[in-house]
Amino acid sequence: MRVVIALGGNALLKRGEPLTAEAQEANVEVAARAIAEVAETHAVIVTHGNGPQVGLLALQAAAFDAESPWPLDLLGAESEGMIGYLIERALIGRLPGRPVATLLTQVEVAAADPAFGRPTKPIGPVYDAVAKTRVEATRGWPMAPDGKGWRRVVPSPEPVRILEIATLRHLVAEGVIVICGGGGGIPVVVDARGAVHGVEAVIDKDRTASLLAQDIGADALLLLTDVDAVYEGWGTEARRPLGGTTVEELAALELEPGSMGPKVEAASAFVSATGGFAGIGQLSDAGAILAGRAGTRLGALPD
Repeated sequence: MRVVIALGGNALLKRGEPLTAEAQEANVEVAARAIAEVAETHAVIVTHGNGPQVGLLALQAAAFDAESPWPLDLLGAESEGMIGYLIERALIGRLPGRPVATLLTQVEVAAADPAFGRPTKPIGPVYDAVAKTRVEATRGWPMAPDGKGWRRVVPSPEPVRILEIATLRHLVAEGVIVICGGGGGIPVVVDARGAVHGVEAVIDKDRTASLLAQDIGADALLLLTDVDAVYEGWGTEARRPLGGTTVEELAALELEPGSMGPKVEAASAFVSATGGFAGIGQLSDAGAILAGRAGTRLGALPD
C-alpha cells in the first residue's frame, strides 16, 4: 500500500518548546519512529510543515539586515532542506538499507489567488501582547491571534501543481522513501513563457499533501499533529473526539482555519477525489490510525 504521511510543524516543534536544534532533533526522532513503523510494510512518502522553522529563519534574516528581508520562497527552500535532512538522517538510522531521499519541491500557485491580499497562515514563534506590538512596529508584519498569543501571518494560496511530480513518481516507483513538499512546497508562479518565479507566501502543508497523495496514486493519507483526533465541540466541556466519520460529518464542524480546518479539508478532498483512506491524529499513533484503532478516520483502506 502507498501511504503519504504529513507531519505537522507543531509535531516537529511543539508549542511552548524552545526553537532550538536540540528540540527539533528530539521530535524528529519520535517522527522517524512512527514513519518507520508504517514503512516496514508500506511504501511511504513523507511531507512536513515548516511554520515554526520558516518563521525563525525570517527572524534570523531580519536580524542580519532588516532593510532587505529574505524572500519567503528562499526561506521555504532552506527549511525544506534543513527539516528533510533531519528526517532523512533519522530514517536511515531506523531503516538500514532502505533508500531515502529529500527532494526540494516547487509548488505552483495562481498569481491572482485572493490569498495574497488576505494573509492567514501563522508562522514563527508565539508572541505575547507586548512583543506582538513591538514586532508590528519594527517589522511591519501582520499578526493574528494563535491560542493565548499572537503569531505572524502570511499569504497561503492554494497549491495548483507540483512541478517535480514526474521525478517523485519515478523515485516512489523505485522504492525510495521520499521526503518532499516540505512546508507545502516552495511557492512559485509560472509565467506565460514557462519561467518560474518565487512568491511571498507559505502554502498550507496539508493541502499540498492532499494534492500530492492524489497525484501519486496513494491509498492512504495520514495527517499527523500534536492532537490525538478531530474534536466535535473543541474548546467546550462537551468536546468529544471523532473516530470513524464521514466527509459530511466533518463538513458540519466549526474548526480553526489556521490549524485543524485545513487538515479536515485536505483529508476530505483526498477521500472525495480517490475513494481512499485518510486519518488525522497524533504523530505517535501513525500505525494505530492506519490500523483503525486511533485518530479520526474517513474512507476505507483497500482490501
